[in-house]
Order: sequence, then structure tokens, then C-alpha cells
Amino acid sequence: MLLLLAGVILAPGRRTVTAALRILGRDRDHNFCTFHRILNRAAWSSRATAGRLLLLLVNTFVPPGAPIVIGLDDTIERRWGAKISARGIYRDPVRSSKGHFVKASGLRWLSAMLLVQVPWADRIMALPFLTVLAPSKRFYANKPRAPKTLLDWARQVVLQIHRWLPNRSIVLVADSAFAAIEFLAAVRNHVCVVTRLRLDANLFAFPPPKRKGRGRPSLKGKPLKKLAAVLRDRRISWQRYRVSIWYGRTNRLVEVATGTALWYRGGVTP
Repeated sequence: MLLLLAGVILAPGRRTVTAALRILGRDRDHNFCTFHRILNRAAWSSRATAGRLLLLLVNTFVPPGAPIVIGLDDTIERRWGAKISARGIYRDPVRSSKGHFVKASGLRWLSAMLLVQVPWADRIMALPFLTVLAPSKRFYANKPRAPKTLLDWARQVVLQIHRWLPNRSIVLVADSAFAAIEFLAAVRNHVCVVTRLRLDANLFAFPPPKRKGRGRPSLKGKPLKKLAAVLRDRRISWQRYRVSIWYGRTNRLVEVATGTALWYRGGVTP
């Protein structure tokens, strides 16, 4: 496994077993087939490997006591073939825009990455340590188990990371696809989630202190403006900040307004 790991790091182009052996000068060894059997015959756990890789990365790049920042995102691997049963049709986030929808056929993977400041890179890099196949709903047709959505896989990934790092403060960074109240309610006691909230989310103030007497305590306070209305409110005070190396390019000025609210929907804890 160590030889294969070194080979795929050094190999240009496609990172196959053959390419890894060739770049190491072992393509003519008499036992080359043993390296292929490691992946298709040997019993090994990719989840256990991911857990050990995460601990190695944290011990190397994250100072003790510092919060651990995890990036979570899905990506599409374009694959074709009759034997690839988990292949589905998804929206291509790179080529699609607000008014143009582009489909892509392939495998959807959910990747968890450790976001760290690498000393020799002079920027924050995303180091993947866990990748989970998240097939579409069509994959579960005619199967006994119930279909699992992308948010179901994300919930399991986050809870698994918390079990690997039970005594560390974890910050999860994700895009708007993970701004779902059910997902946040399931992981809020274990990680801090930073995501782009929906502009039409129902926001409320905190409930008033519980009064003496009978009755159920209030779960929420008075309703607040939706974020779409906050953007148009001229009374909101915006502060300017400079973000260094915006998307790896130049510095950029952004305007920020802060606030605290409860996101509530019936049947789900605020």
C-alpha cells in the first residue's frame, strides 16, 4: 500500500495501479499482479483508512486546541458503462448558471476535506480524507433499502467525523445545498456549520424567558424580516471588509451585516 501511495502521488495523468508501478520502475516485477489484488481481493476498510488519515493530517497541520475546519462538497465523476449501476444524471454546477441548466452523467461523490494553511503553499488548501458515493434516487429502485439523499450521507459523514475527533471543536463549511433545517438540527450539537442561508428562511427572535405558571414554553419569539427584505432595507448598517486573495486571485471589498436569529419550521427544533 505504501508503494502504491507513493506511485499515485508521482504518476502523471491517470492514477491507475499500472501507472503507479511504472513510475516507480516496478512494471516488470514478476509479482506485479499482487498490487492489483490489494484493491479487488484484499479485505480492507476505507472508512478506517479515512479516520487514520484525518488524525495524521490534524496532528501535522492543526495546532493543539485550534478549531478543525472541514469543507464538505459534492462532485460529479463523469463515468459511462453498463456495469456502473450507481451512475445518475445530475446538474453540472460548473457549466450551469442561474438561467442555464446543464446535465451531467456520472457518479456523485461527497467529499470531506480538511481546510488548513499549508506552509509551503501560502494559501488555505483542502486536503480530502473521506469520500462517499452518494447515488441518485433511481439507484435504489427495486432495492429493499430506502433511498438516501445527499443530506442523509452528509449527516452520517459529519457524525462520523465527530466520533473520530470527540474532544475537538469542529467547524463545517458547506454551500447552500446543505442549508437544510433537518440536516442542521441533526448535527448542531456536534459541529458548527457555516453555510449560505436561504433568502426566504423563516427567522425569529429568541423566545422570552419562561413565565411562572402552567403552559408550554415558547420555542420562538417574534418573526423577523427575511434576508431578501434585509438586503433592501436602507436602515441596515453595513461594514466593509477586505478579503485577501478572493478565490486565489486578488483582494476584494465585501460588505457585511451581522445578526442572530432562530431558524424555525414546524416539527423541527429551532
